[in-house]
Amino acid sequence: MELRHLRYFVAVAELQNIHRAAAKLHVSQPPLSRQIRDLEDEVGIALFERKANSLRLTEAGRAFLPEARAALQRVNDAVQMARIVGTGQGGEIHVGYAPCLAAELLPRALKDFHESSPCVRVRLHELSTQEMLSGLVDGKLQVALLGSRAMKGTADLDFEELQCHSGYVAVPLTHPLAHAHKVGLKQVAQERLLGVSLSEYPDYHEFIGQLFAPLNRAPKFAEEFDSLTSLIAALEGGRGVALVPQPFSSFAGPRLKILPLRPPALLVIVGIAYRKSKHSRATTNFIAATKRAAASLVATFSKTT
Repeated sequence: MELRHLRYFVAVAELQNIHRAAAKLHVSQPPLSRQIRDLEDEVGIALFERKANSLRLTEAGRAFLPEARAALQRVNDAVQMARIVGTGQGGEIHVGYAPCLAAELLPRALKDFHESSPCVRVRLHELSTQEMLSGLVDGKLQVALLGSRAMKGTADLDFEELQCHSGYVAVPLTHPLAHAHKVGLKQVAQERLLGVSLSEYPDYHEFIGQLFAPLNRAPKFAEEFDSLTSLIAALEGGRGVALVPQPFSSFAGPRLKILPLRPPALLVIVGIAYRKSKHSRATTNFIAATKRAAASLVATFSKTT
């Protein structure tokens, strides 16, 4: 049974006349009659009662008609969906992100993407660095917003730089450093240092290690946490201080004091990662929207400095 059998059947059933159905379908009458008989042979039962000048549906034909219409509609819907997704105007993409790095960038990227692709659903996933890399490799994520240090040894992934950020120190509002005009790295090294876990955020530990390199000493973490929300709660509770990139301030909100290091510390490069293999038009559009959002943030920052 082929789709043309269903289309021919529906046309004949609606017009109850082979000649008129043939004209509507732009086929000749004898081939149309043969196709209808082939369909009945396939089904194994008569679908029409034939008279001299007309056809009438049998009871089986009347039961078959709505199902045939539904099948044709499903095929039409599938074709339309394929066209929508193929042109990047529909479908779904999964985006991983590190909230302390993407707090400023992601909202702008989503707004830009929604304006250009309003019918594409974006699934957001707040993940650790290792989870994002695994998601990209496994195909569970289409793109991820993360730091450049995470990309070492990821030959199957592409990475485009979007932003650069200096190192900052996050302290509780009641901490003595919260009222300081400037904070040096040596001051931070004397504090109880908090951070996120090495297993989930190896790039963060590399960043802190390079930050401490000028002091000729390795950083010592008093406590490590498996999520950024846990780290913020510990900081707010006065358990110590943390070295963070600048966007962390937007993620943490007013609960903490985020102070720049003086002199300015090592830069954190934030970018968008995706598989090197061919990806959907929606993914391509999202990457473009994110790059436009990053350019907009750079322009805004330039105007305010």
